[in-house]
Amino acid sequence: MSRYEFIQACTEPWPVQLLCRLLAVSTAGYYQWRQRPAQLAAAWQPAAQAAFTRHARRYGTRRLRAELRAEGHAVGRYALRSWLHRNGLRALSTRLQRPRTTVADPAAVVAENRLLGQPAPTAPDQVWVGRGFTYLPLLGGRWCYLATWRDTCLRRVVGWSLAAQMPTEFVLYALEQALTLRQPAPGLIIHADRGSQYTSAACRARIDQAGALSSFSRPGNPYDNAQAEAGWSTLKTELLPHGTVFASLEEARLEVAHYLDTYFNLDRRHSALGYRSPHQFERDLNLNLS
Repeated sequence: MSRYEFIQACTEPWPVQLLCRLLAVSTAGYYQWRQRPAQLAAAWQPAAQAAFTRHARRYGTRRLRAELRAEGHAVGRYALRSWLHRNGLRALSTRLQRPRTTVADPAAVVAENRLLGQPAPTAPDQVWVGRGFTYLPLLGGRWCYLATWRDTCLRRVVGWSLAAQMPTEFVLYALEQALTLRQPAPGLIIHADRGSQYTSAACRARIDQAGALSSFSRPGNPYDNAQAEAGWSTLKTELLPHGTVFASLEEARLEVAHYLDTYFNLDRRHSALGYRSPHQFERDLNLNLS
C-alpha cells in the first residue's frame, strides 16, 4: 500500500491535510493522484515485473527504480517495495564472506601501494584492480576458480579467467585478455593483493612490458582492494543464487562468460555509476569528451 492509498483509506475519521503532513506528502500531490485513472497509476507494474524477471531477481528497489525511470515510468522506491512485498518477490541479497583463497609469497619483492592517497580515476584504463581468486562450486564437491581484472573508473571487467587450478598462467591469461582488448596507454596502474600469482616474476614482467605500473595492497589490509572484494560478493550472489552449483567446468565457463561479458558489463546497472551499466557509462564519458 502506498502512502496515497493509506491516506485514501483513512480519510473518514481524519482530515486529508493532517494525514498528508504526518506522512510527509503534499496535499496537492494527493489530490492529483486521486484524479489520475487507476490504470495509469498501475502502468509501471507490468514493466516492473518484466524488469525483475529479465534481471533474474538481481535488482532491488534502487536498480528497479532506475530501470523503470529509464523506460519512462516515474515510480519511487516506497511503491516498489510495497509492490515486491504484495507479490511475494524478494531480490537476491549478498552472501557472507567466502573462505580465503589467496596465498601470499613472503619472499616476494613487491611494489608499493600506488593508490594510497590518490584521487579516484576519472577516465578508463588509468587503474585496473585484480584480487585473489574466488571459488565457484561444481557438482560432486569439486571447485573451480575465477580471476578477474576490473577497471576502477568503469567498474567494467576487462579480463577474466576460469580454471580448475590456480597457477600463475591463470592470472596471466586474464591480464593478457585485458591488455589485448583494451590496449591501454603507458602509465596504467595495475593493482592486486599480494597473492603469489600476482607477485610472480612472470606477472610483473608482463606488466612492465605493457608500460604499466605495478601496485600491491599492504600486508593484511583487505580495505586496500575493497572494490574488487565487493565485486566478488555481488558476482557470487547473482551468478549462483540459493546455493546452486555448476554441473561442470564447461558449464561454469559458459555461465561466467555470459554473466561478465554480456550482463555485468553491458546491462547491469551499478550504483557507483549513477545506476548506469559500465558500457553506458563509458559511452557517456566518450560523448562528453568529444
